[in-house]
Amino acid sequence: QVQLVESGGGLVQDGGSLRLSCAASGSIFSINGMGWYRQVPGKQRELVATITSGGSTNYADSVKGRFTISRDNAKTTAYLQMNSLKPEDTAVYYCNAGIASRGPSGFKYLEVWGQGTLVTVSS
Repeated sequence: QVQLVESGGGLVQDGGSLRLSCAASGSIFSINGMGWYRQVPGKQRELVATITSGGSTNYADSVKGRFTISRDNAKTTAYLQMNSLKPEDTAVYYCNAGIASRGPSGFKYLEVWGQGTLVTVSS
């Protein structure tokens, strides 16, 4: 069993900051890339930011210069520091990771999603 658990969402005013966390747990052999996505009701889920195991990052144009993705040294937790938040950043934020899991039958490569955390930015 492998899971991702997000935390850190909440209500913040326009221009404020929040820090999201995504912790991976379970039968993990290694974690490749991790990323944050967001979804607004009625719209497709969109990429916010990704980070590779080597630390390379990629951001959506809409968040460049405001959001920063990072990982801890153990590389099992990803963070999303969100500054200068805008009402249009309001969404459910999901964590995603490519995880190699080792079980009794050997290795499996899994794409895992967290349950999501709601970020609301008031104007």
